[in-house]
Order: sequence, then structure tokens, then C-alpha cells
Amino acid sequence: MKGVRCLVRGVPRRRRQRASKRRRYTAESLSKEWECGGWWTGARESGFPNFSPFHLSLPTRTNTYRFWINTIYNRVCGFGWETRMARVGGEATMTSLLLLLLLLLPTAATGGRVTKGWESAVETRRSVLDNGLGTTPPMGWNSWNHFHCDINEQLIGETADALVSTGLAELGYHYVNIDDCWGENYRDSQGNLVAKQSTFPSGISSLADYVHGKGLKLGIYSDAGTQTCSKTMPGSLGYEDQDAQTFASWGVDYLKYDNCNNPGTSPRERYSKMSSALQNSGRDIFFSLCEWGVDDPATWASSIGNSWRTTGDIFDSWDSMTSRADENDKWASYAKPGGWNDPDMLEVGNGGMTTEEYRSHFSIWALAKAPLLIGCDVRSISEDALEILSNSEVIAVNQDSLGVQGKKVAAWGGGAEVWAGPLSGERVAVILWNRGSSPATITAEWSDIGLSSSTVVNARDLWAHSDTASVQGELTATVDSHACKMYVLTPQ
Repeated sequence: MKGVRCLVRGVPRRRRQRASKRRRYTAESLSKEWECGGWWTGARESGFPNFSPFHLSLPTRTNTYRFWINTIYNRVCGFGWETRMARVGGEATMTSLLLLLLLLLPTAATGGRVTKGWESAVETRRSVLDNGLGTTPPMGWNSWNHFHCDINEQLIGETADALVSTGLAELGYHYVNIDDCWGENYRDSQGNLVAKQSTFPSGISSLADYVHGKGLKLGIYSDAGTQTCSKTMPGSLGYEDQDAQTFASWGVDYLKYDNCNNPGTSPRERYSKMSSALQNSGRDIFFSLCEWGVDDPATWASSIGNSWRTTGDIFDSWDSMTSRADENDKWASYAKPGGWNDPDMLEVGNGGMTTEEYRSHFSIWALAKAPLLIGCDVRSISEDALEILSNSEVIAVNQDSLGVQGKKVAAWGGGAEVWAGPLSGERVAVILWNRGSSPATITAEWSDIGLSSSTVVNARDLWAHSDTASVQGELTATVDSHACKMYVLTPQ
């Protein structure tokens, strides 16, 4: 147990006291104190004399390098894994992991830019569904959060109209997605799904034509079981090819595929069948896996679908929203262009949270590269909700071409947190989030967010739409309870 004792004793008393107040996810300030454990020393003796996660002779502003070195280090060291490794021969194990990390990173040339070598390495290790969809997270609307089963073709058509008239469509909200309860509780004589005559008398194909005429796309819902979750219509289990052909013939552009009433077989097997069926349907259909995160789909779904639920259903409350954010955050490294983690749809505008809470909700979802699917009644949306959902600067973070999911990088007792992630153009997105019950002053230190201490940035406040020039070393703001500040930092 020598390694365990050393890992504890190696942190000075003042460091242990600080750690009790603030949960740090960085390595720079601990590199020297933790040398007693042997693994820093081992790395140096193995041919890396200046080894430290933030002293890798990287270009000053290679934010993607620094962010992911920080992330991988934290996954190994920041949550108690060092103790577990010490118990199984930790020093050698830790050194091996860190050496492997270095070997996986391309050599960084000086000059202050993310190299194509890094981007190539990222793409090489990522296996994604090759349907050309989801290069950025999908944006649109879904009927479930607000309407549940109380839907009809008039509602869907009017929602398409409202997305256009409010300007939301122009901002990128293109999918109009029908959730559960759209069909009859039987198949026709040929085994086809049938739209419910009482609520969708014109049929789905006609509705798709209307939505397409607005410059939008139509989404639909089914289930990888014998019935959908409402138990009001058949699921697609055993009918994958037939249903995929039906959806394609109707002009459907998006399929949300739920996980209710299944026979207990592997979700991966059931979802793979529908994935293959969609690819053979002759139409490009975005495939959204709604498996609720039960079997950790982030670890296997990227070659099957374009997004995958990492959580259970969201509800219109602060506790539900924050817990979904935390659950989704665990899988940040699996998100990528073509395949996204999905913490469920947006509740903004449904009335269960305050304006500041909804602003936090939207900010975190945007940073996490989550699908931005509106869940309120767009036809009667409030001014505050529309303002939140229409923030083009926040949307731009979500739709950034780099496609790296931001994550929680620092937290204090009392609910103060820093979330951050790299963007294209060597920029960094940062959220100072106060989940506590009273105002808090929150600081994002450059070492937390993958910037060199010497980097000077312009800080763009995405909600105040204002700039602060020449910021260096850290960014500090006072944040109200349940509110956030969101910035994009651009090196000068």
C-alpha cells in the first residue's frame, strides 16, 4: 500500500484543505507535489525529462491539445483512479498510461496552431455512422415534452409555420419531429404502419410535403420493441426493413427510436437492425437512439446512429435538468461530428423553471454539443424563451465545426462550477455556472481550460453581447443563483 500512502502524504496540508473546498480537475499545480508517488519521476526517467501535463512543449495556444490532455489526465487522476492504480502496482501503471497518451498525441510544431495531425488522429480513432448526417448537432422541435400524446397534423403544420415566422428556422431549427402516438394501434393487411385517421387524416406523406415546403425536415418516432412507450401503436421490432422503407416513402428525414416493451435482448443488436434498414432505405434519415443510456450507448452507438441518449427522460425542473447535465458529462469524450451524446430535449419555455435556469439549461446543452430540440409550444412561445432559443452566439458554440463536447473542468462546494471546451480557430468556450442558492464569484483559471498562463484573450460575453479585451490568466465574474455567464475566449 506504499503507493496509496504516498499519494495522500504527497499533497501538502494547504493543498488538501483547498481541495476540500474546490474540486480541481487540473494537473499543473499538483505535478511537483505528486512526484513522491513515483509516476512523474518514472515518466521523466523514461525519456521525458520535462514531463508534466501542461509542460509538453506544446504551442502556446494549442487549445485542443491542452483541453484533451487535461481531460484524459482528469479521467485517470482527478476522480480517485490514482488510488485504485496504486493498489495494482500504480506507479508503473500510471507511467504506462501517461506514456501511451504521449504516443497518441502527434508531435506539436511551434507556431501556435492546432495541427492537422491532431485532427487526423482524432478522426482516426473515431468510428461513425457513414450516412453523411449529423456533422453538427441536430436542431429543431419535438412534440413530446409539451404535448405528449395530444398531437395532430394541424399542430405539426402550425409548428412548422411558427418556426419560420419566429425566425427560429433561419437560425438552424430545421427538424419538426413527431413523437409517440401518431399511429393506429394496428398494422394494415400488408403489415405497414398506419397514421391515426382521427388525428393525421391526410397521412404522414402529405404532412412531410407541407413541412418540406417550408424548407424544413420531418421527423417521426418508433420503438425497438413490440409496442411504443405509450402502448398505443406497434413498435418496429421484427419490422425494421419494412418500416424503414415506409418512412423513406413518406419523406421522413429523422427517426427517434425508443426502447420500450422490448424482449430483453441486446439494445445494440436491436438498434443495429434498424440502422442497417435505414441505410438500405434509399433515403438519408438521421437516426436518434433513445436507449436512455442503460447500456452505455456512448461506447458503441457511434457506428449505428447519429445521436444516442445518455440519460433517462428530462422533466421541466431544475433538479432534472442539472442531473441530466451531469450524467451526460461523463461521456463527453465520445461525442464527435456524425455522432452526439443526447441528454434529452430542451425544456426552455415550458414554465417549470425560471428564466435564469432556462438560460443555464440552454448554455450547458449548447456547450455539450447536445441536440437542440425545442420542447415547448412554439406557436405561443414567451418573449423570454424565444430570446434564449434565438441567441445566435450560443447556437454557434453548439454548431462549431471542431465538434468537441465541452465539459465540467472545475467545481467548488456550494455549487460553483466552470465548464469549458475548445472551439475552432483556437478559441475556447467557457461557462461560469452557479448551481448554488446564493450569488457566487466564480473564476476560470487558464490552467483549468487549457490555456497557457501567458495567453491574452478577448472575452466575449454571449448573453450580454459585450467584449472585454486583454484578459490574461483567469476570468472572474459574480453569478446569480442558478444563473450562468457564458463566454468565448479568442487569443489576441
